[in-house]
Amino acid sequence: MIKNAFISFQEKKDESRGSVEFQVLSFTNKIRRLTSHLELHKKDFLSQRGLRKILGKRQRLLAYLSKKNRVRYKELINQLNIRELKTR
Repeated sequence: MIKNAFISFQEKKDESRGSVEFQVLSFTNKIRRLTSHLELHKKDFLSQRGLRKILGKRQRLLAYLSKKNRVRYKELINQLNIRELKTR
């Protein structure tokens, strides 16, 4: 299912795998997978650390996209059902 999401996203947007949208999509899938893993294994501290690192990477990419192209940022947030960050 996750692989199909990658393929459909790739065909739909016709962008390279290095695009910000594709990277955020892959980080989001990793985050969801790690979150479900941590629900079963509450004391897996290495996975918790990895999750925090991936969250930080995704947050930085979303901040970059928000500064560069607000329209693409909004579309990506809505497509992935990610809550928008509060800006001051």
